[in-house]
Amino acid sequence: MVDTVSWRPKAGEIPTQPGVYRFRDSGQRVLYVGKAKNLRARLSNYFAPLASLHERTRRMVLSAASVEWTVVGTEFEALQLEFTWIKEFDPPFNVQFRDDKSYPYLAITLGDPVPRVLVTRNRNLKGARYFGPYTKVWAIRETVDLMLKAFPMRSCSDSTYKRAEQTGRPCLLGDIGKCAAPCVGRVTKEEHKSIALDFASFMAGNDSKYTADVARKMKAAAAAMDYESAAKFRDQLAALETALSKNTIVLAEDVDADVFGIAHDELAAAVQQFTVRSGRIRGVRSWVVDKELDLELAELVETVVHNAYDDEAAPPRQIVVPELPDDAAELELWLTSLRTDRRAAGRVALRVAQRGDLAALAQTVTTNAKNALVLYKTRRSGDFVARSQALADIQEALGMDDAPLRMECYDVSHLSGTNIVASMVVFEDGLPRKDQYRRFSIPNSTDDTESIYQTISRRVAHLDEDSSTSSGQASTDADPVEAPAAMTRRFAYRPNLLIVDGGQPQVAAAARALADAGVTGIALCGIAKRLEEIWLPDSDYPVILPRNSDALFLIQRIRDEAHRFAITYQRQRRKKDVTSVLAEIPGLGPARVRELLRHFGSVTQLRAAEVEAIAEVKGVGTTLAQSIFEGLRD
Repeated sequence: MVDTVSWRPKAGEIPTQPGVYRFRDSGQRVLYVGKAKNLRARLSNYFAPLASLHERTRRMVLSAASVEWTVVGTEFEALQLEFTWIKEFDPPFNVQFRDDKSYPYLAITLGDPVPRVLVTRNRNLKGARYFGPYTKVWAIRETVDLMLKAFPMRSCSDSTYKRAEQTGRPCLLGDIGKCAAPCVGRVTKEEHKSIALDFASFMAGNDSKYTADVARKMKAAAAAMDYESAAKFRDQLAALETALSKNTIVLAEDVDADVFGIAHDELAAAVQQFTVRSGRIRGVRSWVVDKELDLELAELVETVVHNAYDDEAAPPRQIVVPELPDDAAELELWLTSLRTDRRAAGRVALRVAQRGDLAALAQTVTTNAKNALVLYKTRRSGDFVARSQALADIQEALGMDDAPLRMECYDVSHLSGTNIVASMVVFEDGLPRKDQYRRFSIPNSTDDTESIYQTISRRVAHLDEDSSTSSGQASTDADPVEAPAAMTRRFAYRPNLLIVDGGQPQVAAAARALADAGVTGIALCGIAKRLEEIWLPDSDYPVILPRNSDALFLIQRIRDEAHRFAITYQRQRRKKDVTSVLAEIPGLGPARVRELLRHFGSVTQLRAAEVEAIAEVKGVGTTLAQSIFEGLRD
């Protein structure tokens, strides 16, 4: 028996965020829907050796032909989406409810004179407002328990309520502050109903005004030295915030919308579309397109919306996009005409979600789009045929004698002319060789071209050593000039192609460094941002590669990797600089340095702080604060 199935995705392709996954068979039927706090960790369990799997799990994995996933913001959202898809797809390997058992809801009986909140499976309570459904009873009971601290309304049975009315004594919930006790007249029935309405409004998503109001009351009570009331409001605020963290997306039942997320770069765009009907996510579509032109996000939105509604489905009355196109009004008219043509009433509104539940959902959709784009680029670069074609196209476009089997790309990063660093990343056979990346510290430089000249000069100074170093020897991330002699490794072998991040000026600086060192036989080019033009030395016109070509995709990828590596090193240097300055101040050890940075949040805030503010930090007195103040300004 083989160890696992052949279609297993690579571990690096699976995100580590919470989400919902679906196994499908060869006919695209959904076999199983599950949720996970960490998608990568959970899915790896299914691809353990088949002999170690439970019989039912092994049968499901062998029946499947693929797995797909959708990232969400929290575990609670994953639970809600899992429920929706189990109901929609009825997967054969999911646990089925037996004996006509239904899912639980949270209900608020607003039609009663004294409304009650309860967990029920009965959807026919007269005048009740429902929230849910939920797949786990404990999840909704936990939510109710938290919410009663902020909205102390009745949750007892009718018999308990009548007994309390007759005896004049409230139940335990009234005594511990989780019920306003209308049964004994602590609040009127009208006041209690107002609490119930607030509870329902909060659950429907109108949360910001309640949290702001409670926070304002807490501060007012503290200012008036009414600390007992302030503590009560503090506990209410904590309960609201906890409930919000567990219910990031709870849309009203009348919400019908399509939410689009787009992630794009110069060459490709990934699109995610979440279909929300009756407040619940009913479907997800995703696709990736190659960009022929350098389109801005607003232009992409227009193209995406046009393509999304080309079929027979009528668009909903609300479409949420990451940015409004210039002709949003005309686009709304076109979408409205589609609804009319497809026998659906109502005008379509195109909008950008700024706050609240839809904004949170829009962020989740965008996160999925970003993950899809990364996955697309990873899989495209992993295609051996595509890589081989890309290398051949680069050889032809740049007029090289041989294919660039080893490429090195350089980028410079600095902060307003300080902490200047450069990076060198290496691609061999179209794939990154991270063990041979290098980074350079540049003590002094007038501009980016001078920095490129210094970096290339230091690199080519080691070319003579490369011939005696096998490609199997790893190179450290340390600058070879700064590293101790025992630690310094060589650069491996000569590159076929040097790439610099920039246009004509940067390419000219790199060519000057090669000429001054007397180096020949190495091709050189630069890639300019935005238009993605390829510049060659002593050329007045750039080389234009097709925007959907694998050659341009590979050059862009190595450029982006060099930029990422340079930025990472530059940030490390900045952090190291301030830490080393603080460490030189007498009496300031690592623990106090961490406390200072935690208290002020950033180095900029710490540098701007006065002596009195620094002295307020735990473990820092006035004398030490004065030393820190002076040390950061030397």
